[in-house]
Amino acid sequence: MAILLYPGFTALDAVGPYEVLARVPDTRVVFVGRQVGAVVADTGALTMLAEQAIDELREPDVLVIPGGLQGSFTAAADAGYVDWVRTAHVTSTWTTSVCTGALMLGAAGILRGQTATTHWAAKDYLARYGATYVPERLVEHDRVITAAGVSAGIDMGLRLATHLAGPAVAEAIQLAIEYDPQPPYAAGSLRTASTETVQLAVDLMRAETLP
Repeated sequence: MAILLYPGFTALDAVGPYEVLARVPDTRVVFVGRQVGAVVADTGALTMLAEQAIDELREPDVLVIPGGLQGSFTAAADAGYVDWVRTAHVTSTWTTSVCTGALMLGAAGILRGQTATTHWAAKDYLARYGATYVPERLVEHDRVITAAGVSAGIDMGLRLATHLAGPAVAEAIQLAIEYDPQPPYAAGSLRTASTETVQLAVDLMRAETLP
């Protein structure tokens, strides 16, 4: 399994699925990047290590593309990343994205003619790639899964664990990581958040965006 790291990725988009998938029996999860070495996340305050270069792992069984603030838009316009995703998808068992990682799947032509999900703030961009946004936590077509923003990557990881090892294992992993969300506010989606909360969220994301 390969989780792509690129400059400006969102940490939980990558680490959330990792925490689930690393517990699936008989699997190995590898973080990959343009080259081996440190990759800085979108906040600029956290660095993760790419263990392998994408050129060294061109046929992963499972592909996970995390999102990022501005980083995912830059990566989706980068032929090196997009070509790797397109090539990997040809032989992958599952090709997945979290948050704005869906833009890279779109750029690779994987979402054309399909419904898909992404972070709500980027929903209008999917149409550029011939995809139709739906406000769902997860959207699955054939062997492609797109997940909504950030925390939905854990849900996506559990869906993958179900496909790979069965629901019993997925449930055991959910318990092992004690994934039992009980959010303090009913503001986790556009359906439940107030207009003022949506605007503040937009302002916060703009403030976090690296130049």
